[in-house]
Amino acid sequence: MRIVIAPDKFAGTLSAVEAAEAVAEGWRSVDPGAQTRLLPLSDGGPGFVEVLHTALGGTLHEAQVTGPLGAPVPARYLVSGATAYIESAQACGLHLVPGDRRDPGRTTSRGVGELIARAVADGARSVVVGLGGSSTNDGGAGMLAALGAEPAEALSCGGAALGQLPGAVGLDAAREAVHGVSLVAATDVDNPLLGLHGASAVFGPQKGADDDQVQRLDAALAAFAEATDPGGLRDAPGAGAAGGLGYGMLLVGGAVESGIARVLGAVGLAEDVSAADLVITGEGSFDTQSLRGKLPHGVARAAADQGVPCVVLAGAVGVGRQEAAAAGIAETYSLVESAGSTEAAMSRSAEELRKLAADVARRWSGARTGAAGAAGDSSAE
Repeated sequence: MRIVIAPDKFAGTLSAVEAAEAVAEGWRSVDPGAQTRLLPLSDGGPGFVEVLHTALGGTLHEAQVTGPLGAPVPARYLVSGATAYIESAQACGLHLVPGDRRDPGRTTSRGVGELIARAVADGARSVVVGLGGSSTNDGGAGMLAALGAEPAEALSCGGAALGQLPGAVGLDAAREAVHGVSLVAATDVDNPLLGLHGASAVFGPQKGADDDQVQRLDAALAAFAEATDPGGLRDAPGAGAAGGLGYGMLLVGGAVESGIARVLGAVGLAEDVSAADLVITGEGSFDTQSLRGKLPHGVARAAADQGVPCVVLAGAVGVGRQEAAAAGIAETYSLVESAGSTEAAMSRSAEELRKLAADVARRWSGARTGAAGAAGDSSAE
């Protein structure tokens, strides 16, 4: 069989590269003759730069930038041709904040702006910023401050401080810093900045906000929006991505594009799928959010376009068979179920994923062999 293995990361346990390798090893343990094409993917969140470096080559640049709590953190960005690729999670990711210090009212996106400024100084004419996995809820204010927006100190203090800005927000210097540069926010989150579907309400609880803080953060972002853009940018799809980083990028002339489409095009998924017998994708938790444009959904669509079956291997599965089938997914397989517990699935992720992939290989390789045999019997008659 010809298998395309195109997973996202399994958050907290395996990178997309590690997940793809585990699936391939498990499959080949049952079907050594299988042709496996590994295409680790990202939708803009953690792993974005690693995945694109694997696909595009280019040069990785090391940097030290302001982390979400203000202390320096190491980060890397990729330069390929005249385009720089930045992963916002490397500068303000949730994984950079210890569990007992998570507070989206305090965390800043300033390091993302520092990475953009470095890339532009290096001569990049296009800067693509993958949005996802952030610890912030500051509307991109910290990023803007790093690019020259004023008052810089107040904008760098986190989302809660935006409700008490001392005066007008000056964006001219920040806009000038990226003038002539194509700035792209790569995300498949379509949330607006404010309201029930906005950055604070939808993503704030994942970053440590309780119900009261969600309300305060949304009010602070509303005040920031009034101070920066009385028009409609706050309602633009993707403005709420990464705690409002999408909005901040829109304020300086950026555009929101599909992170999945950007990555799938870079790795050449469509071409590989056209020659495949089966596509395998996956992520840590495959749930209803996954069907709203997350990476496995994008992979399944690409497979369906080519008439190739697609299966999902996930840490946990919260989608029914009918819902999955409607999205073009033939089968879903849960690591938690196969491993027997969440603890086993988390502590032995690579091992358990290899075992699950081997089990899937037995089912699909056997089914294909049986189908081929039946066709052969029929023609013989």
